[in-house]
Amino acid sequence: MSRKLKRLFVVKLLVVFLLAWFWSFESCRCFAQQETDPIHDWPQWMGAKMDGVWRETGMLDNFGESGPNVVWRVPIGPGYTGPSVVGNRLFIMDRTKDEGIGKEVENDIRKRGEVPGGERVVCLDATTGATLWEHGYDCPYKIAYPTGPRCTPTVDGDGVYTLGAMGDLMCFRIDDGSVVWQKKLIAEYGTRAPPWGYASHPIVDGPRLLVPCGGEGSAVVCFDKQTGKELWKALTSSDIAYAPLTIYEHDGERQLLMWHGDGIDSLNPETGEHYWHHKFPDEKEQAAATTIVTPRIIGNQFLISEYYRGTLMLEISSNPPSVRELYSTYKVDPRHEKSLNSLMTTSVVKDGLVYGVTGDGVMRCTRWDDGSWVWDNETFMAKKPLEFATLFIVENEDKYFVFDDEGNLAIAKFTPEGYQEMAKAKVLEATGAARGRKVLWAHPAFSHGRIFARNDNEVICVDLKTK
Repeated sequence: MSRKLKRLFVVKLLVVFLLAWFWSFESCRCFAQQETDPIHDWPQWMGAKMDGVWRETGMLDNFGESGPNVVWRVPIGPGYTGPSVVGNRLFIMDRTKDEGIGKEVENDIRKRGEVPGGERVVCLDATTGATLWEHGYDCPYKIAYPTGPRCTPTVDGDGVYTLGAMGDLMCFRIDDGSVVWQKKLIAEYGTRAPPWGYASHPIVDGPRLLVPCGGEGSAVVCFDKQTGKELWKALTSSDIAYAPLTIYEHDGERQLLMWHGDGIDSLNPETGEHYWHHKFPDEKEQAAATTIVTPRIIGNQFLISEYYRGTLMLEISSNPPSVRELYSTYKVDPRHEKSLNSLMTTSVVKDGLVYGVTGDGVMRCTRWDDGSWVWDNETFMAKKPLEFATLFIVENEDKYFVFDDEGNLAIAKFTPEGYQEMAKAKVLEATGAARGRKVLWAHPAFSHGRIFARNDNEVICVDLKTK
């Protein structure tokens, strides 16, 4: 081979190498772009960090004379499942094939019976509302409030994880909806659904998927998120209840915290090793636990609030893990006290103050350090208290978006002096039945400058970006 041909051959090899390297780099870069974006995506219950903070900037301070701009609305079946949004895909669940019977059944737990029907997982184009894929399955209900599924889908990488009201745990590929693996928790662990159905959202922790399950020694189960293989199981509880699991990290140590019907437990999220238990309260007032709200953690302090039991503050220590109670507002019937007493509303914490809503519909501010009362607002949701009232409060820059259980969206500020409303508009009709009134109990998603919300008839997308 001549010197000239050798040089040409080397140049060609170099070009091929550079092209291959560039293609490989672009492929990796494109894959990275498919990962969850903590600023714009809402991949699970309460957002990217599960803290109820919307980190996008440039949102509206008011709706103007024309009101909120509805980008699209599409029909859906009934359910309490809030949407999750990643990129241009929205994931949600609903109830099918019961011909509306579920909405008509008496929601009193003492009168419940089996309601025939099915559940469905739906993937929509978040930009247009068009259906990209769906997966339905038969699922008779044996729970109170049999309107539809409860848990927000959890999106991680190229998988989406769903948990139905009767314990159907499934992993789908986000691109085409094909089933990767599935579990029927009730059958596999010899348990039964909580009285109000499975409602504690699956959470991803590295290679693990953590799910409250129930049964002997399996109150919480850890699965391999890719294969569904059981990695460990732990605890026995009289009621696994409904509060989301929480990962607590402090001083280089990680603890999985589970608030259930008998109290709070701490475990090693990687192995299931049990660290500590705190009983709360000493005695139960009702057969079924109303352990629902997402715990709030600031530093090494852990706050929960419950309708009948009041508010509890714990101090969690690390190395080794331990716990001690800082205060409790528990009384014989704390609903009549000036403590938080939330039923379903996850409170927000700002500058040493806690803002939330009692189970009777009173907006309330208390102090983080001792739980003492600061102010009440009894007019936001109704002129008179409403039993089982609920707000979904999401922080965005220096303001909050507040979605109430009657379908109103407000833009507001919470201050030590009180609640300051900047704008309020009706965006959805309340369609569910509870305590003699219509309610909307599905948490919306805030993503890509928009709010995605649902009732029992439709999903809507509303633009909240400043023009």
